[in-house]
Amino acid sequence: MTRLFNEPSAFASELVEGFVAAHRDKVRQVPGGVMRCTRSQEGSVAVVIGGGSGHYPAFAGLVGQGLAHAAVMGNLFASPSAQQIYAVARAAQTGGGVLLGYGNYAGDVLHFGLAKDRLNAEGIRCEVIAVTDDISSASSDELHKRRGIAGDLVVFKAAAAASEAGYDFDAVVRVARYANARTRSLGVAFSGCTLPGADHPLFDVPQGQMALGMGIHGEPGISEGPVPSADELAEILVSSLLKELPQGIAEVAGQRVAVILNGLGSVKYEELFVLYRRVAQLLEASGLTVVEPEVGELVTSFDMAGLSLTLCWLDEELEGFWCAPTSTPAYRKGVTSVAERLSEEHAPVVAVTVIPPSSTKSRRSAHCVMQALEAAQKVLIEQVDELGRIDAVAGDGDHGIGMQRGIIAAVGRAREVLAMDAGAGTLLRMAADAWADQAGGTSGAIWGVLLTALGTSLGDVLDPDARLVAQGIRQASDGIQHFGKAQVGDKTMVDVLVPFSSALSDAAARGLELHHAWQLAAQVAAEAAAATANLRPRIGRARPLAEKSLGTPDAGAVSLSLIINAIEPVLRAGTLAPRRIEETVHE
Repeated sequence: MTRLFNEPSAFASELVEGFVAAHRDKVRQVPGGVMRCTRSQEGSVAVVIGGGSGHYPAFAGLVGQGLAHAAVMGNLFASPSAQQIYAVARAAQTGGGVLLGYGNYAGDVLHFGLAKDRLNAEGIRCEVIAVTDDISSASSDELHKRRGIAGDLVVFKAAAAASEAGYDFDAVVRVARYANARTRSLGVAFSGCTLPGADHPLFDVPQGQMALGMGIHGEPGISEGPVPSADELAEILVSSLLKELPQGIAEVAGQRVAVILNGLGSVKYEELFVLYRRVAQLLEASGLTVVEPEVGELVTSFDMAGLSLTLCWLDEELEGFWCAPTSTPAYRKGVTSVAERLSEEHAPVVAVTVIPPSSTKSRRSAHCVMQALEAAQKVLIEQVDELGRIDAVAGDGDHGIGMQRGIIAAVGRAREVLAMDAGAGTLLRMAADAWADQAGGTSGAIWGVLLTALGTSLGDVLDPDARLVAQGIRQASDGIQHFGKAQVGDKTMVDVLVPFSSALSDAAARGLELHHAWQLAAQVAAEAAAATANLRPRIGRARPLAEKSLGTPDAGAVSLSLIINAIEPVLRAGTLAPRRIEETVHE
């Protein structure tokens, strides 16, 4: 278990502070993560990686010459927000474009996708690479659905080495995707991990059992069985990976491979070496040549007892990148040249909050929006344990905690900008950024999109009537489906959001006042949330345990319904009813 911490909520930020203090010769802290403190070649492609904290050396430990230019650090096991990714990428880029690299998890896909769109819109060329090396998480027919685990080191290193070699943007992206396509991993777990402040593990593996294929956050594996001997486990891992030949490789014998035997936290180096002894024998017996193998902790999960084996099938280009020199806090290879340190004048500029002009009507409406957010906070705090219980049936059990973290941050930020006379639209957009920043993960991204779309629709001038609110909810629904790829029937919050949006739009079209329209749509939302108990999840972490989730509603659908119905009394109180008031614009 995690024993040394102060406040659990401060753990992620404090670990970054300590990491930077220990490695000032290689990294500097920037809002949202860390970046190299040495100068990169002007006009080169910046490789920016990231994900949730709790997996060191991934991701901050891989920042330095020959590897990543920067890393974005989310909260524990939660994706960094789009704002954090954007800020770190802006700080790290040198004019040659940005490649964003991350593991293929729903929250990361959402947040990194949003950041990519924002960077491209500002003229900074950007592309993403979602690492998909875990063969247990989806079939070979659905490679795009596979998770990213320890194979991310191969992909990130290949892309960064290509950038160091002077490859242009398109070539760096090509190398990253090629490395990902030729990388395969398989992991096992013997016990779960315990987050700071928790009194029990995030997930469990039965005593004396091994879960084959379990993910680094406790995502379900493909089978459980008795713990084998080291030699038996080596044979399981090697034989499984040799059945998964990448496209273009016809036979095993004669190939050259990069190999990573990765410990996840509690399986220590001595055990890994005992296991690798047999792994090396089996690979050699298969006719493979192993190139510069890595045995150690490269992608961890706090104190999780587990490990993974990775093979990357090399060609001449990839082998050159795999063997290229690297100097980072946690990963070193060969000898790198001494790079010039960045001066303090290159430190990123901290953004100053600017409140746009707003009308009297919108500022009055902002107080009602504040009440709605406070009502959402109240119900989420009351239901945090129940939401976690529902999520744990077929997921990782952190939905309640994530929603609590997000709404507390949103309410806090909303109060700040309300005191600065923000309009309703600005208040919602800034609350959205705070929610996404602090919650991270899938729910953080979704609620960031939802509140941003609603705030954009309301703006800072008009009264938020039923038509405007329905328009904002519809845009939020479209945006969430676009970025998250979920559709009605997938057993997600979309199964509530879409019918709620449709009912609200229909009521608004009939000319109903906002509180009446919302009341009718809220009933639809509650019924839709309950109905998700009859669905089988088709995407996300719960998909492999589809049968287990039958009879239990989706946690995201339930939390959305709770919020919608908690807001209804606020609107019923009439605080948004139009009033005769002299219109002014606040500068």
